[in-house]
Amino acid sequence: MKRRAFLKLLGATAPALAASGRLFAAPPGSPRFLLVFLRGGYDCANIVIPYSSSYYYETRPNIAIPKPDAQQANGAVALDSDWALAPVLRASIAPLYAQRQALFIPFAGTDDLSRSHFETQDSIELGQPLQGSHDLRSGFLSRLAGVVNGAAPIAFTDSLPVCFRGDSDIPNISLKGVGKPVFDTRQAAILSDMYAGHHLQQEVADGLELRQEVGRVMEQEMKDANRDAITPKGFELEARRVGRLMKEQYRIGFIDVGGWDTHVNEGAAQGALANNMDSLGKGLAAFSQELGGEWRNTVVAVVSEFGRTFRENGNKGTDHGHGSVYWLLGGSINGGRIAGEQLQVDRQNLFQDRDYPVLNDYRAVLGGLFASLWGLMPDEIQRVFPGSTPVNLQLV
Repeated sequence: MKRRAFLKLLGATAPALAASGRLFAAPPGSPRFLLVFLRGGYDCANIVIPYSSSYYYETRPNIAIPKPDAQQANGAVALDSDWALAPVLRASIAPLYAQRQALFIPFAGTDDLSRSHFETQDSIELGQPLQGSHDLRSGFLSRLAGVVNGAAPIAFTDSLPVCFRGDSDIPNISLKGVGKPVFDTRQAAILSDMYAGHHLQQEVADGLELRQEVGRVMEQEMKDANRDAITPKGFELEARRVGRLMKEQYRIGFIDVGGWDTHVNEGAAQGALANNMDSLGKGLAAFSQELGGEWRNTVVAVVSEFGRTFRENGNKGTDHGHGSVYWLLGGSINGGRIAGEQLQVDRQNLFQDRDYPVLNDYRAVLGGLFASLWGLMPDEIQRVFPGSTPVNLQLV
């Protein structure tokens, strides 16, 4: 039985172990990067709102967010003269933007035109050119971990995501029910006895130790969260756990959040999308707080496979689109602005008369970010995103 397969049986894999098998901590001050993937294609136009566009209000008679208005609680929060933030993010993300710790990149995404959730998600996570053959066993975060010295990668997911596929063992730890041990004391003792004298004895001991360590960390977060009446469903609790582990042990992380496929009754300032965004915003704010002083060394990118149709549909929702809006957050980013190539939001500039166009390719944007964050050389960026030309948006 391979070491990784055995440790997955225990509930976690363990590349974050020193050669001796002991847990190690990522050095304070070293860069941290977390990718948050919103699976389902979130409606970016109702979160980062093009409020200077009259066409936005014409095409969304039931779901448009009201323009910024200090007298209106449901009004958007102005970011600049063209863009505003959904009011549900007023208390979580807007303060980070005001502190220059958040920015947004509209018209971002991939040239993939399938409008298929799974195909586009896989395409983004692989990070390979759309044309030509694809190596389905090689994701871009795995390749990034291969060029970053001491990357200590981790996926906070039930199974290893496509972006972490590769030749190296990458840990994935489910955050569901992690406060409960996989094995109780009696079972752990039986398991240890079974492997006594076996060549996997040390692997068993390491796996049990890792699981106990993770359980102790998670148990404390659970207790803290249960005392907080305003904890959002799911994500805020998970985000605090992620923050604790990335602060102490890991440098490159991945987490995905579902529930963004809003075909029907999406809502406007209130409703299904706003509820999900409320949880996301509070979770990201909680993550930043959990990092403490290491927040200044941390960058979070929030992406989705595609945006939604600019017009609302007949069910007061939106359908699969193309261009999206990416977020970047961190204690030392060049934030408080709308970054990347832009154009006026009106009908004549829509892609195929229905969607945001993609003006900021995700591979170019993230490649430029990685180059700045870790000082990667051009050949290293090519290993992460082959065939891509990184663009420096001065994000950090």
